[in-house]
Amino acid sequence: MSNSPAPSLYAKREPIFPKRVHGMFRNLKWWIMAVTLGIYYLTPFLRWDRGPSLPDQAVLVDIANRRFFFFMIEIWPHEFYFVAGLLIMAGLGLFLFTSALGRVWCGYACPQTVWTDLFILVERWIEGDRNARLRLHRQEKLDARKIRLRLTKWLAWLLIALATGGAWVFYFADAPTLAVDLVTGAAHPVAYTTVAILTATTFAFGGFAREQICIYACPWPRIQAAMMDEDTLTVGYREWRGEPRGKGKRDAGSEQGDCIDCMACVNVCPVGIDIRDGQQMECITCALCIDACDDIMDKIGKPRGLIDYLALSDEGRERAGEAPKPVWQHALRPRTIMYTTMWAAVGIALIVALFLRSDIEATVAPVRNPTYVTLSDGSIRNTYEVRLRNKHHEPRMFRISLKGDPALRVQLEGTPYEAVQVEADEMRIQRVYVVAPKGSVPADGESTPFRFWFEDTGNGDRVYKDTIFNGKGQ
Repeated sequence: MSNSPAPSLYAKREPIFPKRVHGMFRNLKWWIMAVTLGIYYLTPFLRWDRGPSLPDQAVLVDIANRRFFFFMIEIWPHEFYFVAGLLIMAGLGLFLFTSALGRVWCGYACPQTVWTDLFILVERWIEGDRNARLRLHRQEKLDARKIRLRLTKWLAWLLIALATGGAWVFYFADAPTLAVDLVTGAAHPVAYTTVAILTATTFAFGGFAREQICIYACPWPRIQAAMMDEDTLTVGYREWRGEPRGKGKRDAGSEQGDCIDCMACVNVCPVGIDIRDGQQMECITCALCIDACDDIMDKIGKPRGLIDYLALSDEGRERAGEAPKPVWQHALRPRTIMYTTMWAAVGIALIVALFLRSDIEATVAPVRNPTYVTLSDGSIRNTYEVRLRNKHHEPRMFRISLKGDPALRVQLEGTPYEAVQVEADEMRIQRVYVVAPKGSVPADGESTPFRFWFEDTGNGDRVYKDTIFNGKGQ
């Protein structure tokens, strides 16, 4: 029996140094990176005038006052279904794009991909392209040049990570004010802690972990297979055209395939896989291998598309020399139509709910301890806790009345009037008494239904809440 140690189940990570590549998909990734980073860093500083009593930040998660502002839209805590609906739409959108084009989210718009691309770009600017970075990595001697390049790169990464963590906290407070407070040391410790955590994670994930987050930490590579089928367009290698591969330039009459085994597709891959080995969990469908392969095909005089967006259902047609199905046939199929319909339905429902919601809201909670009180004159009194929410940007007066048994009358605690003022964008808790004179409540019942009406005296808007009056007749 051998005494040799059992082999490890885990291989040591080999650092990946992607080579620079030019092409349509690389340019598309640059544009998406610029747009997404611009949105992330600049959005907190967009101003939106909401009047004197509300913050002027266009997008703000106001945790202290439990509200979310998005330009002209204001979401209150009890309206969290809007946020839930947006999350559902995001999930359905992810399913839709994955079903149609594979992991395009991972390859183009995922924050891990965007920041990793940015960190690699900085690394390339400072240390050089792939070969130069490989030489520096393999250099065992820690000389002054290596120390200088590494420290410069890490400092640049740290500044990017710091800006990332700083931008995130700006979404939760007035951005210009918080920026000054962070610099002057006047910000709350929670802000500094959040910035420090996000800075550290961005620095580690984008600079060192990189593809390890996609492979090991992210669950999406293991879920995506359920979203894809044989008609999904995803990055693939036309093995029937490229094999048998071989080195050197191929003549027109050569029996060898178009692939010259130049490794260009592997050298540009940010996760270090060989797409020619078929579909792999690690592939994020960034399509950089398409740009690299097309460039080589141009140089050796072969048609582009050896590596391309392909569908498994087209393989048989292409092997037989036929043209693949049009892209629209891959995009419009039952699975994608179902996802699109569900996505649109949720979106339409949210828009309808947004436009139909009232600017005033009220809730009524009967006070149960005691259920009712018999006063000295024999009348019966019930107590209710009313919550009035004013969504207008100025104070409003609300008249409280009731409809039901004509004998019931309403009294407001703290005021002899039937109306109370609710401040702008605030909620007021008002205790309301409903009194039934002696002998006016049916003797054969414990409760009498009635309806509270709440009217905005400024514009006449009204809402109502049904409840019951408790107590036996005398």
